Amino acid sequence: MRLLLVEDSARLRELVGETIRTAGWRLDAVGDVAQAQEALATTGYDLVLLDLGLPDGDGLDIVRTLRRNRDGTPVLVLTARGAVDERIAGLDAGADDYLTKPFNNGELLARARALLRRAPVSADPVLEAGALRFDPATQEARCGDDVIALAPRERAALEILLRNAGRVTPKRGLEEKLSGFDGEISPNAIEVVVSRLRRRLAPFATATAIETVRGVGYLLRETEP
Repeated sequence: MRLLLVEDSARLRELVGETIRTAGWRLDAVGDVAQAQEALATTGYDLVLLDLGLPDGDGLDIVRTLRRNRDGTPVLVLTARGAVDERIAGLDAGADDYLTKPFNNGELLARARALLRRAPVSADPVLEAGALRFDPATQEARCGDDVIALAPRERAALEILLRNAGRVTPKRGLEEKLSGFDGEISPNAIEVVVSRLRRRLAPFATATAIETVRGVGYLLRETEP
């Protein structure tokens, strides 16, 4: 799962970003309308967390543009505008939910999960290889009935590898997609993440293997049951 946070307060971007990344989701954070529109034009997001009072415009303009372009990406508005008529205006513009500042981080995550669950099943199905299953909406990995405990970066790496199951995932691609957790990630750090992921999966009969393709990247493939 990849989320976009549009918030002009650097401190709030940091705090919300920490909450989202700890939950295991990737996050891009920008501070104004122009940056948000550029990000939305070049990257597919599963959810947008949107402040309304931005330095170069109204956040609702972003929502209107999405809906005008028939883009159904869920939008959760995060704003200090708490009046009923303002909430109604946000929802009528095409936002999916509304959370007034200050808010509880637990409620933020619960509302985000609810919006992610509402997305069409075909848009983000459960990923499978062998007996290994990963649900992008809940960020839960399973082998049969057993839940596999994973750290945030391990979950993100597993999701990427499963989306490319049977094909080589370039190391550089993993670097770019995992860098959203806390800045750039080094090639050595990628090796550590993959190594830890292998150890997490080892006790389970997943009928899969993560192979290193030297000089290129990693391959998650099914093995004989």
